[in-house]
Amino acid sequence: MSNKGSACVVGAWEHPTRLAPDKSVAQLHAECAMGALADAGLTLADVDGYFCAGDVPGGGPLWMADYLNLRLRYLDGTEAGGCSYLIQIEHAAAAIAAGKCDVALITLAGKPRSKGQATGTKPRPFGPERPETPWDLAYDATIAAIYGMYAMRHMHEFGTTQEQLAWVKVAASQHAQHNPNAMLRKPVTVEEVLASPVIADPLHRLDCCVISDGGGALVLARPEIARSLKRPLVRVIGTGETINTNAGGDIDVVRTGARWTGASAFAQAGVTPADIKYASIYDNFTIMVIMQLEDLGFCEKGRGGEFVADGNLISGVGRLPFNTDGGGLCNNHPENRGGITKAIEAVRQLRGEAHPAVQVPNCDLALACGPGLVVGSAHAHATVIFERE
Repeated sequence: MSNKGSACVVGAWEHPTRLAPDKSVAQLHAECAMGALADAGLTLADVDGYFCAGDVPGGGPLWMADYLNLRLRYLDGTEAGGCSYLIQIEHAAAAIAAGKCDVALITLAGKPRSKGQATGTKPRPFGPERPETPWDLAYDATIAAIYGMYAMRHMHEFGTTQEQLAWVKVAASQHAQHNPNAMLRKPVTVEEVLASPVIADPLHRLDCCVISDGGGALVLARPEIARSLKRPLVRVIGTGETINTNAGGDIDVVRTGARWTGASAFAQAGVTPADIKYASIYDNFTIMVIMQLEDLGFCEKGRGGEFVADGNLISGVGRLPFNTDGGGLCNNHPENRGGITKAIEAVRQLRGEAHPAVQVPNCDLALACGPGLVVGSAHAHATVIFERE
C-alpha cells in the first residue's frame, strides 16, 4: 500500500549549537522536540507517535518518551545509523496512514564534539561488538579509511579525479557562508581542498564532514491537521529504504543503497530525477555525494565526478542545488548522523525559508537521501521525496 501524501511535515527545527558541553543528550533531544513543535504550532500534548534511533539516551525510545512525558499511541526506535531519521519519515507516514497516530515526532541529538572526536586526529572505530568483530577488530578499520578506499576504487573504475571530489566541498562552502550557525563558513576553492592534509588517500581533510554536537527534530501530521496549522504544506510523496548486507564479502563498493531507495521513492512519487528542484544529499564524505547522485539517476554511473564539477551543485549557478545549509561538510553533522538535517533543509527550501542567497526559485519538489552506518558493512540507505502543495 502506498503512503503517498498521507502525511505532511508540519514542523522542522535544527539546534543552533555545534558545541554543547553544558547540556545532556536528553536535554538536546528535548530542545529539538520543543523547537520543531513550536515551528508547527503544536505542543508535546499533541504528539501521539514518537520516532527515534540509537542516539537517544538508553538506546531506545522508551526513556525519551518518559523524559518528554509523552502520551503515545505509537512508538518506533528503528536504528539504521545516519539515515534512521529518513527511514522514520517513511515509518511515521505509514503509521499516520494506518490510523495508528495523528502527530508524529522524530528527534536526533548527540555531542561527539564535546567528547573529543576530531577528523584525522583520533581513530573512530565502528563502536560496540558486531558479528564480524572477531575477524576485523585486529585491523582497527576506521570510517575515513574505508571511504578513502571507496574513493580510490571509484577513481580507478571511472577516472574520477580529486579535483572533482573537491567541487562537492566547494559547493557546500559557497552555501555555508550564508548560514550563521555553520561550523565552517569560509568559502574554499578546489586548490584549498587539495592542499588540506590527506586523511585517507585520496580524501583530504576538507573532503570529510564536520563533527558537531546538536541535533534536530521533525513533526509529521495528518493532512487535515496540517491544513489547520496555517503553515506551508509539505507532503511526503515518495519514500524508499533498504538494508544492504555484506553478502559474504561479495559487495560492490562504488554503488550505494540509493540505487534501490531512489527507484522506490521516484516510482511512488510519480516523478523523475529531472523533476527535482533541490536535493539534500548526505555528505559524510565528498565521494558519497558523487556515488549517490549516480545511483539516484541524476547522471550515468561513473559520470558523477563530471556532474558535480564546475559548480553544478551551487544554488543559482548549477543545475542541481544541493545542501544549501552547507551540509555535513560545512554546517552540521550532529552525533555523526546527518539524515535529519537533510530533511530539515529540504523542508526549508520547499517553504521558501532557506537563506535568500541560496533559496531555489519556485521550489516545489525536493529530495533528501543518505546512508546509514558504512557502505560495505551493515549499510542502510533511505530516500524521501517531498512536495509543496
